[in-house]
Amino acid sequence: MRDRRTTPSALGRPGTDRRRPAPPCRPAEARSTVERVVTERCRTDHVPCDPKALSDALLVASELTTNAILHGGGVTDFQVDVVGSGVRLSVCDRSAELPVAVPPTDPQGRRRVGGHGWPIVCRLARDVRVADLPSGGKRITVVVPLS
Repeated sequence: MRDRRTTPSALGRPGTDRRRPAPPCRPAEARSTVERVVTERCRTDHVPCDPKALSDALLVASELTTNAILHGGGVTDFQVDVVGSGVRLSVCDRSAELPVAVPPTDPQGRRRVGGHGWPIVCRLARDVRVADLPSGGKRITVVVPLS
């Protein structure tokens, strides 16, 4: 089971699929897509779906899309598929800037608001990859274990 959501071409070039849905523009949409793909796969393959593992995958999807919206100029592509014993998530955005983990406190020792998403992604996912895209921007691909 695989779901790919890509922004339709604004130019309407020949050969583009205008029926393809736009990528999730909100973290809730990304979570819904991941939940649907994973539960359909578990039902189809008659394998148990660990609710805690699914919860981790939903959190990672939410964090990746939130970061793309807040720091990357928006989500330009979103893919989810179940591979082996994990769910692979790919989120593309318009920024070539690499994600960074910021210290939990500022130079004056005050606790920062935010800055927790990337460390959460790195803690819950394995095989975290960040790649530049030929047309600009980046793709972050992770695999979250489902067992």
